[in-house]
This record gives sequence, C-alpha cells and structure tokens, in this order.
Amino acid sequence: MSRLSHKQKLYIIIGIAAVAVVLQYLLHLKLYAQILVTLVGAIIALSMFKEMVHTLRSGKYGVDLLAILAVVATLSVGEYWASMVILIMLTGGDTLEDYASHKANTELKALLDNSPQIAHKIMDDGDIDDVSVNDVKVGDKIVVKPGEIVPVDSFIIKGSGLFDESSLTGESKPVEKNLRDNVMSGSLNGDNSVTLQVSKLAKDSQYQQLVKLVKEAESTPAHFVRMADRYAVPFTLAAILISLAAWFFSGDPHRLAEVLVVASPCPLILAAPVAMVSGMSRASRNGIVVKTGDVLEKLATAKTGAFDKTGTITSGQLTVQDVVTTSSMKVEELLQLAASAEQESSHILARSLVAYTDNQNIDLAPVSSLEEKTGKGIEATINHKNVKVGKLKFVAPNSEMKPLATTTIYVSVDDELCGYVTFTDHVRPEAKETMNTLKALGVKKLMMLTGDQEKIAQRVAKEVGIDEVKADLLPQDKITALQNIPKSGHPTFMVGDGVNDAPSLATVDVGIAMGAHGSTAASESADVVILVVILKDDLSRVSKAVTISRDTIKVARQSVLLGIAICTALMLIASTGIIPAFIGAMFQEVVDTVSILWALKARYSHEQ
Repeated sequence: MSRLSHKQKLYIIIGIAAVAVVLQYLLHLKLYAQILVTLVGAIIALSMFKEMVHTLRSGKYGVDLLAILAVVATLSVGEYWASMVILIMLTGGDTLEDYASHKANTELKALLDNSPQIAHKIMDDGDIDDVSVNDVKVGDKIVVKPGEIVPVDSFIIKGSGLFDESSLTGESKPVEKNLRDNVMSGSLNGDNSVTLQVSKLAKDSQYQQLVKLVKEAESTPAHFVRMADRYAVPFTLAAILISLAAWFFSGDPHRLAEVLVVASPCPLILAAPVAMVSGMSRASRNGIVVKTGDVLEKLATAKTGAFDKTGTITSGQLTVQDVVTTSSMKVEELLQLAASAEQESSHILARSLVAYTDNQNIDLAPVSSLEEKTGKGIEATINHKNVKVGKLKFVAPNSEMKPLATTTIYVSVDDELCGYVTFTDHVRPEAKETMNTLKALGVKKLMMLTGDQEKIAQRVAKEVGIDEVKADLLPQDKITALQNIPKSGHPTFMVGDGVNDAPSLATVDVGIAMGAHGSTAASESADVVILVVILKDDLSRVSKAVTISRDTIKVARQSVLLGIAICTALMLIASTGIIPAFIGAMFQEVVDTVSILWALKARYSHEQ
C-alpha cells in the first residue's frame, strides 16, 4: 500500500467505499460492509503507522498520529463510515497536495523542458556533425540554426541575430546579439543562422547550472515543514487530552472518536509544504531559483546583508578610461599583453579590458602558461615574458608608486612595472532603492566586503546607503568578516558574482549569486541564484527575494495557525457530543481544504 501513489490510494478507497455501500444499502449485508471497511481501515492505519515510525526515525515529528488514532477510535466504536470518510478525505488531501505542488512547479519545470541536448559542431574538415552537448569542448565552433536553442555558453564569431531569453528571464522581447557578444545556453535563436565559439563546457554553462539548481529545488522543497513540527507536538497532545477528557467526563467512548475525527493533522502535514512550494514558484516567476525551502525562512528573518562591490553594487559595465605606460612600452603593446593575460578570466575588469582591446583592433597574443591568483591578479607567460596583471602589490610589490584612487589594474613585465589601465565604473541605478527596501524589510545591517581600495569602496557605500565597509579584502578576509558577525546579526546573506565570492557565499546563512557572468563556483555555493540578474543585472531582485520570502513564511504560518484554530474550536464543540463522528469527519476536511487553499496564496502576489 505504501508504494502506491496518493491518487491510486484514493481510487482504491473510493472503490472499497462503493462496494461497502452496495453491501449495506442494496444487499442489506451490514455486517459484511462493516467487516470490509474495518479490514481496509486497519490495513491503511497500519501502513500510516509504519510511515510515521519512519518519519520519527528521520528526526521529524509524526503528526500522522492523530489520523491513525481517529481511524482506530472510529473503527473501535463501530463508526466505520466515519472512518471511511476520514480515509477518503486524508488521501484526497494528499492528492490535492500533489496537484498543488505540480501546479506550483510549472514555472520551474518549464526551465527543464528547454534543456538542449545536441550541438552542430564544425569539424576540422569544415563538415558539420551533430554531437552531444557533453562532447563539446571549450574553443570548439558550433552552428546554431534559426529557431534552435543555444546548447552551451558561447560567443558569436560569425553572424548576428535576435535571441529569445524568455525561458530564463520571462522577458518576451528578444535581445540583439552581434559579433563577439556572449550568448547564454538556453537562449532561443531567431531567424538567422550564427556561428559561435564555445566558452564553457556544457556542465559549466549557465543554463545547465540553473537546470541543476531547479532539480535540487524540486527534490527538497519541504524543509520548512519543520516550522509545522514546532506546532505538531502541542497540538497532538491537546487533541489527545481533550478527547480523553471528553470520554472521562461523559463515560461514552464514542465521545473520544468524535473529538479525534475533527482533530485534523492536515494543516500541519500539507499547508506548510504547499505554501513553500508556492512561494518557490512565485520566486521562479521573478527570476529567482531557490535551492531549498528553508532558505525562504532564513531570508524572511535576515538581519544582516553583505555585498560585494564590483559587478554587484556597481553595474558591471566598466569601460576603459585611460591607458598609461610608465616605461618605453607603447600603449598598444601594453594593452595586448594585459588583455592576452586576462582573456580567460571571468572577472568584470578582464572582460571590459578584452572588449576594449578588441574594439581597438589589437590582436591577442598566444599564452603559453597562465595562473589566476584569486584576489590578486593574473600571472602569464607571453612571448617568453613573465606578465603580471592585477593589483599593484601583486604586480610590483617593490614599486614606490601609490595605488590610484580609482578602479585600476597594473601591468608588469619581468617584474618591471610598465603601466596601468584605469576604468570608469557606475553604481547601479537601483542600488540605493534596493538598500532602502532591505532596511524597510527588517535587514538592520548592510555591509560591503570588497577587494577594492578603501577610498573607492567608501564613496560607493555612501552613495547607496551601506552602513559598514571593509575594503582591500582577500577571499579569506571576507570569510573572517562574515564569521565575526554576532549571533544577534543572524540570519545573514551575502550577495556576490565572482569566483572569489564562492567561499563567502558558502559561509553565510544564505548565499545569493548574481551577475551577467556570475561564475559557476559562485552559483554552486549559493542557496539562491537570481536568474534575471544573470541577464538583466537587476540588483533589486535581492530585495524581491526577501519580500517573497517574508510573504511566503507569513502565508505558511497563517495557514497552519488558521487550521489549528478551527480544529481546536471543533474539538471543544465535539467534546460536548453534539457533532456525530460522521459529520465531524466531513468538518475535518473543510478545515483541510481551507488551510491548503490559504497556503496557495503564497503563489500569487498583488505586486506586478
């Protein structure tokens, strides 16, 4: 019986009930009808008991105890029709939960439906072969035909076109992509055939990472049921005490059954998970994938928010402002060396530098070896020269030059400082409003944790309204700063986009990975991944995630408490003996339906 789905169990129980009705009311074989219902009820009660024991062993409370007691009590006093109603409505409630979960996950599953499987690879001889996306390597050239889905993260090397990113963002307007523009896997190509060069393996491409996160979210949606567990023990004890008291004072064992049949555990069993899945569905419609249900509870009560600066609070649309040489090296050569070293990096400064060099029609030089020093810079061998690009202390530790008070990368060749490149960065226009909204939502402390210079960080923090700034930090320094947040400041969340943010995202209570080119490592470490930000760079999605979390937890708690309040009132009334067991069983399911329908409110919002 335990291997059957809830729908199958419901059909079987309804079938047994129909047979019992025929036996008792058409064939006048009341005894046989009672025996049939009693046997079926006993088998199902035993099955529920085994499931409850398994639940207890897993460390959770078994709120099914009330349903088991109600079935046993009604069968014991001969109220077998009341028992049948309880069984029908209980399995019916489980079936409704399955249906609600399915409806609530529609937006998440739509992402899975568009998962690309093959790629048209251009072979060495110029022929095009269809290969599995898992066999495509970085650097391979592929063709995406009109109306096809981009299989892996790539950039355009021939052609241009419009790409529909609605499956990722919900934005119906196609986005124009031209030569050298990055194209995200999962985008739908328009009317033109384009040739792409692969920039990431299929398993590392952003779309496949999102698919993986969706699967995780679907497989663990109900962690928040632990909130219901906190109510389960006192509610179960209260129901048992009221039923025993009713039996003791009346001397009638029927009174015990009449109280237990209205002590519905469904608000505890179903309402919280349904609300949680509904909230996760609403989040997905807003471009937010939440890995697990309990993340919403943490975000709803978050007290501290930490933010990276570059690419997170700032727009990430940095442009080269100035190129200065401090030696006899020409500007063109400095740019070529710096961009060649940075061409494999996903950092926002690297992408901006490579794009600028490409616009200047400067060809990149081959790199024979390359090592990225997280939080410091890049060290590479180019044309037999040792080239370092990054922070001044890393590039030229013995230089007497002081770091500039602007976003800058420095370049050295064979340990000699040759020059630097400055960038113009812009604070996201929605950053200040996002910080104000977070404060209004109860996030008491906002921090900026950045590897950038103190002066730059302080200026940006003041502009957007951030309280505390910690600058010149390496990844391990960010972790230390997060670990030093007092208990009163928890739960905490961290927002970042770069690979150096991954350890920090794993340190806090909730990690949020965002950014147009948010790294795979950051997404893997994060509990919340903001899909729309990957393409739209909208920081306000962070406050939206907190808002949705608060709304979801509020609705979940309301649905549970509403069900408990109605059940308690019905139990007190039933203890007087004025509600027959059969009618009480019907009332029970009214409570269940009200609780579940209320929980479904978490799927919708008045916000547009």
